[in-house]
Amino acid sequence: MSAETIQFHQNTREKASREDAEKAVRALLSYFGENPEREGLIDTPRRFVDAYEEFLSGYADDPVAILSRTFEEVEGYQDIVLIRNIRFESHCEHHIQPMIGTAHVAYLPADRVVGISKLARVVDAFAKRLQSQETLTNQIANAIETALEPRGVAVLVEAEHQCISTRGVHKTDVACVTRAMTGEFLSDTKAEDRFLRLIGK
Repeated sequence: MSAETIQFHQNTREKASREDAEKAVRALLSYFGENPEREGLIDTPRRFVDAYEEFLSGYADDPVAILSRTFEEVEGYQDIVLIRNIRFESHCEHHIQPMIGTAHVAYLPADRVVGISKLARVVDAFAKRLQSQETLTNQIANAIETALEPRGVAVLVEAEHQCISTRGVHKTDVACVTRAMTGEFLSDTKAEDRFLRLIGK
């Protein structure tokens, strides 16, 4: 998969202005019956846009570039590299509600490894976009596959979705689990089982 493909959902259309974004928030407040000019709400459009600029900051990141600095001097290490319990905060693309969970990310190096903090940064780069959990899981795996060309990648994501707990069916303590496997993790059930055991599944 090419680096261009890994960008995912990048907006090629002209970006709306900050003024347009704040105006849209005022319109929503008015639509729901509020007075956007009252004291408690007068600065809400600015604060709302500030907050979502932070929530969706991943669009400015290039996950493959994050993984571009690798190391070959590892004394021939070829066993699993695993980062467990990477907490992330995302927003579902259907209702723009929080999706909060953990990602477990592993790879089997071929001839290169990457700094472990970079794996957590790649999770955040994709999580801080409007997402579905299925897409998020595949994006993380595909970025690592593209950048490192390892013998295999394994990603398991668990998350609670507030579009389920705070609206619609109103079900709490419900976790969605998704996973993506490539290479030896996909072809060798022992490698997959080992990954699952190491993350406590």
